[in-house]
Amino acid sequence: MSEEQSNPQENPQPAANPNPQNPFPPQNGGFGFGMQQSLPNATVVLILGILSIVTCCCYGVIGLILGIVALILSKKDKALYLANMAYYTESSYKNLSAGRVCAIIGLVLNILYLLLCIAFIAMFGIATLSDQDAMKEAIENMMK
Repeated sequence: MSEEQSNPQENPQPAANPNPQNPFPPQNGGFGFGMQQSLPNATVVLILGILSIVTCCCYGVIGLILGIVALILSKKDKALYLANMAYYTESSYKNLSAGRVCAIIGLVLNILYLLLCIAFIAMFGIATLSDQDAMKEAIENMMK
């Protein structure tokens, strides 16, 4: 028998972590084979990203918070995925990326809507915005 062939009775030693900077070594005996997991927050990031777009009409505040939370969670999960790509499914990474894009779009829409609300308050005042008749008069005066 040559040195390259080993005795089938011997148990191979689990491989050491191939990436010492990775705090999450491969599971299942260290060989990287086996079931892959989805990223822990991929679905949450996708839901929060979509909700940040949907809630952009709530004065821009709720969607802004949801978008920021989605971006923070996506940053953490992206670091996990890049540290050990073989351990996580590609579909969960795609969901994470889609959620990140939705969160960015939601942030932009919420910031624009928030700036629009601030501009209306600066132009018309809070008292005018709460009284519809006064608002109609202010708009008609602007049109003349």
